[in-house]
Amino acid sequence: MTVFDVIVPAGGAASRLGGADKPGLDVGGRTLLDRVLAACADARTTVVVGPARAVARPVHWAREEPPGGGPVAAVAAGLAAVTADRVLLLAADLPFLDGRTVHRLLGALDDSAAEAAVLVDADGRDQPLAGAYRTAALRASLAALGSPDGRSLRRLTAPLRTVRLADTDAAAHDCDTWEELARARDRELRERAGR
Repeated sequence: MTVFDVIVPAGGAASRLGGADKPGLDVGGRTLLDRVLAACADARTTVVVGPARAVARPVHWAREEPPGGGPVAAVAAGLAAVTADRVLLLAADLPFLDGRTVHRLLGALDDSAAEAAVLVDADGRDQPLAGAYRTAALRASLAALGSPDGRSLRRLTAPLRTVRLADTDAAAHDCDTWEELARARDRELRERAGR
């Protein structure tokens, strides 16, 4: 079994949600954050970067420097607690991420020289916060970037040799707007009803 750690950036401003506590919003009776944590429950270490909150399983809490410094600052804070050779970067708002997809991402690093494996959404966009990374390569890219404050996650991951996997199950569907959250809740209801 592959040993891996996880970093979940969970301190964003959620500006398109009017500043709501996005990781704490629920889909199907579970918070978005708890749904992500369930998908990676077999991680050796899980680091959630953001304000501490009640969650369904034990995690390590960290804060980006400065608070609100963006996703690269969150990755930098999380990497301080990572010891595994592989690390997942997972957004805190992926309601349909599951363990099968997590291990599909990790497996994509097995038989290749790839330094990263990311899901690609239906519009052909890489989803770097639905990805698996070789920890050493991610650290090297972070060091080359300089100060992480306000930096783009795509700029951090662009230098990495990346395997791109089609997101066949919409596992990378995130909830950045109320409309996207409503669609996720509708899908959850349909799936529960067996349609």
